[in-house]
Formats: sequence, structure tokens, C-alpha cells
Amino acid sequence: MSTLQNKTIVVVGGSSGIGFGVALASLQYLAATVIIASSNKGRVEGAVSRLKAYNLPGEVRGEVLDAKDSSAVKAFAAALGLVDHVVWTGGEVPKGEEGGGLPYSNVQSAEEGQAIFTLGFWGPFILARNVKFNPGGSLILTGGVAGHRPFPGGYLASGAVSALEGLTRGLALEFSPIRVNLVCPGMINTEILDKMFGEHKDSIVKAYNEKILLKRAGEPSEIAEAYIFLMKCGYITGQPIYVEGGFMLL
Repeated sequence: MSTLQNKTIVVVGGSSGIGFGVALASLQYLAATVIIASSNKGRVEGAVSRLKAYNLPGEVRGEVLDAKDSSAVKAFAAALGLVDHVVWTGGEVPKGEEGGGLPYSNVQSAEEGQAIFTLGFWGPFILARNVKFNPGGSLILTGGVAGHRPFPGGYLASGAVSALEGLTRGLALEFSPIRVNLVCPGMINTEILDKMFGEHKDSIVKAYNEKILLKRAGEPSEIAEAYIFLMKCGYITGQPIYVEGGFMLL
């Protein structure tokens, strides 16, 4: 089995959800060092403790990073030194609209709508321009399915995800031979669902599961394998990988 032995992996957004799953999978694949970064000190410390509790080989470190602050992102990149793979799962997901509506489905101004781009687009853009990679390194961004399968109320998310796909291709061209790829999750069973849908979560997830081909939401451990694949496969760049239980075929 190919491993991540002797590799340093950085996961922005690694204190919870998909990011935590990627950090754990990296350790399971024998990464030498895994660095997680997030904005909340308590959550970072808690995530580091949970990762260490698995007693896997490899060093685990946590950093507090306000990824909305470009200067902080630049300083974070400079302090890292040389790394092998950087994963960006960080993104701010607000509560959904009243009645179970999607986040950002009732945006009334450019300033309000810009929030979806601040972390998901501009954060990795700034990081990509400042981080230093070892030969064979890669950057992996996180998007979604809405760019190719828009859904009612999700038009702003569709635009943001489409922008990320363009950014991925542009960065892959600009920074080659460093590889840049994009993972596009469907519905993944993380705490984000509670924040997005609140009391409507169970009914929304049930309706979604009844429609998609695999009839269930994904787990963080499953989608983490897509990120690991993109780290290990040295001949793929500029590509989106959809991990969505068959949603795209509907």
C-alpha cells in the first residue's frame, strides 16, 4: 500500500468535519506530521487531543488561524516552511434561512454575499501564493456539487463552486509542477448539517437520501479517501473529484 510516510500534511479547517477526517486519514496513512489549523483555539486543542488519542505514528500539531485575514494566512504560510500537501476545507457555513431554506438563499447585497467567498475562495487563493512545497507537493481545495447541479435557493453557492473550479485549474497552470485539485462533496454527515438546517435537518437529509443513488449521506472517513488519493496520485492536476453518492446522475 502506498503511504504518506515522511510527508507533512496541513489541513486548514482540520478541527472538525471533513477536515478532521482528512487529518485522521493522513495519520492512518503514516504521515510524518499533520498540522491542523482553525480559528477557534479550543476546538483546535480538542481536535489535536482526539487525533493523538488514536496513538498513530506521526506528529500532530495545531495552529490557530483566522483564515478571513489575508495577513494571518500569509504569516501562517511563512511559518510552515516546506510542506508536502495542503488541504483547504475551511469555510464559513451560516445558518439556513427560516423554514429550512439554504444558507445564502436570501442575499440582498454584494457585501452579504461576499461572505461565501471570503474563506472558500480568497483564503486558498492567498495561501496558494505564499506556501512553499517540497517537490511532488499538492494543494487540494474543497468545493461542492452545486456548480454542476444547481438547486433551488442555491444559486449563490453554484456561482461560488464554479469559481473554485476555475481557480483550481488556474492555480494548477500557474504553479506547476505543484499539483492543484478540488474535492467536491455531496451531503456529508458532519456537524455542518445541524448548523445549516437546524430542526429541519432530519427531514431534509431523509428527503435527500431517498433521491440519491446510494440512499445515504457520506461519512467524513469516506470522503477523506478522495483527498488521500489526490495526495498520492502524482499524475493528476487541475481536476475536480466528485464524491456525492450519485447525486450528479439525477
